[in-house]
Amino acid sequence: MSARPAAVAGMFYPGEPRELSVTVRRMLDASKCRPNSHPKALIVPHAGYVYSGPIAASAYRQLDDIADRITRVVLIGPAHRVAVNGMAFPSVDAFSVPTGEVPLDRAAIDAALTLPETCVSDHAHALEHCLEVHLPFLQAELGDFTLVPIVVGRCAATDVARVLESLWGGDETLIVVSSDLSHYHPYEVARNIDAHTTARILTRATDLSGEEACGAYAINGLMLAARGFGLSVHALDVRNSGDTAGDRRQVVGYGAYALD
Repeated sequence: MSARPAAVAGMFYPGEPRELSVTVRRMLDASKCRPNSHPKALIVPHAGYVYSGPIAASAYRQLDDIADRITRVVLIGPAHRVAVNGMAFPSVDAFSVPTGEVPLDRAAIDAALTLPETCVSDHAHALEHCLEVHLPFLQAELGDFTLVPIVVGRCAATDVARVLESLWGGDETLIVVSSDLSHYHPYEVARNIDAHTTARILTRATDLSGEEACGAYAINGLMLAARGFGLSVHALDVRNSGDTAGDRRQVVGYGAYALD
């Protein structure tokens, strides 16, 4: 079985399995954002754990009451390292992180690859951190599950929505969009920008820009699909690196949101 090896273990998150498990569990247990819904989809940040981990934990705690019914995760986020037109899927059978391998749902991926604006690109996935950093959290909450990983480049919201709708499934499928918010503004400026972006996300806006959220293309597609399925959006936790571990002169914004 072919597997994509971890690319950012030891950098974005601990590389030693036990330390990683303890770190994730500690962040989940420390989260004050207890479950108040049964989400079909989550928007979760993807920076180093010291910066965005507590906000990510706020999102993943929402799975506490429904973890036993989720067997598949569609995980979609922006291309940071490689230019991608459309949406890229990997050819491998699994993704590896220090806490174990996650098998891919190859049948679902092959079906999605028949849709427009999709392609196979292991190159796009090889060094991409935005999907990998979520896997230890998902393993901690769900245990065993299959994965559909998608890296998104420049892409119309209608194309992203079409792929998500094809993978939507039922209660067994969770959609996770990986995205940070604003980048490298002073603390108070970032707070204002992210508050405005959050207000737009709560209205299910489908025209977010990359300056508002680096995962804008994926979020826009999710919101278009959410409108069709009648999902509402709730903000769970909106902070930035100045609130967690960073310098407040230049911060990165993070938001956790649930759709149910």
